[in-house]
Amino acid sequence: MLDFNTLCEFSRTHCVAICAFLVPANLLATILTIIFTALRRPQVQVWRTAGIGNIFASVMVFHVLTWFMVGVVMPPTYILLLMASTCLSINLWAIAHPPSMVQVINLLFLLRQRLLKQSS
Repeated sequence: MLDFNTLCEFSRTHCVAICAFLVPANLLATILTIIFTALRRPQVQVWRTAGIGNIFASVMVFHVLTWFMVGVVMPPTYILLLMASTCLSINLWAIAHPPSMVQVINLLFLLRQRLLKQSS
């Protein structure tokens, strides 16, 4: 049987190890989702990476909420919550409407190239 209080205590006790795994895993999965979407990989591959990223982001949100439950309100908790929420929304965007994400990525790529030409 899984006890919610035990799970929350485990999350707070092993905070450094959890964050040391979840932060890079979250960012890597989200970056892979963006790359797969930009390269127009098959939807199944995009859904897999986005699904894995959503799991990591959801676990991070739960981890941060365990700290909010005990009253820890510090900048790292808000930063981690913002990062997890951003990764979650990007992954959901890639699942829900990949063509619009491809358009935004292409626009950003063109703007970057124009800025590089202007600086040369």
